[in-house]
Amino acid sequence: MEQAFWHQRWAENQIGFHRDTVHPMLIRHWSSLAPQSDETVLVPLCGKSIDLNWLAEKHQHVIGVELSEIAVRAFFSENLYTPQVYRAPSGHMHYCFDELELINGDFFTARLSPMPLIYDRAALVAMPPAMRAQYVSHIRTLLAPGGRLLLITLFYPQTDNTPPFSIDASVVEEAFQGLDISLLETHTEPDGERGEQVWLLKAAAS
Repeated sequence: MEQAFWHQRWAENQIGFHRDTVHPMLIRHWSSLAPQSDETVLVPLCGKSIDLNWLAEKHQHVIGVELSEIAVRAFFSENLYTPQVYRAPSGHMHYCFDELELINGDFFTARLSPMPLIYDRAALVAMPPAMRAQYVSHIRTLLAPGGRLLLITLFYPQTDNTPPFSIDASVVEEAFQGLDISLLETHTEPDGERGEQVWLLKAAAS
């Protein structure tokens, strides 16, 4: 994931990955994590997703991390939120409003503690194969003992080397081996060659 690539995508408003509605798989399957309202939710590479709003209605603290300042500012502007903003020692900018905290900067260097809940709708699929192992390793360190991750992936006949990247079941099972892995749903398009899958990954309790 070259940072310049994503900065350019947001600068040129080439954000076909952004959804104007809450992801239906999030709505259908979030309860599978047995989430508690006082458990913090981490959303890596969150963009300006309105999934954040949906999660904030159910949790006391939702943390999104996003590289693009354009995306972070657009999220608050489009939702008519006025955040408090401060710069962390890491250099990341934190935008806070009620239950929401968006951290602007590199996900890999943000100062984050292990979280009980993680929601990944557009992060793993954004990682080129060369960076996938680094991302998975980082996510695993951020999943607290007993933590749960809801992961949404895409599969399709990929013919180029641009995101979103097609992720098949074998990639998920290999990347997250050692965790309790459950495939919750597969939605296949009418062509039978493309679709989405949603996974529940659980870390062992300490």
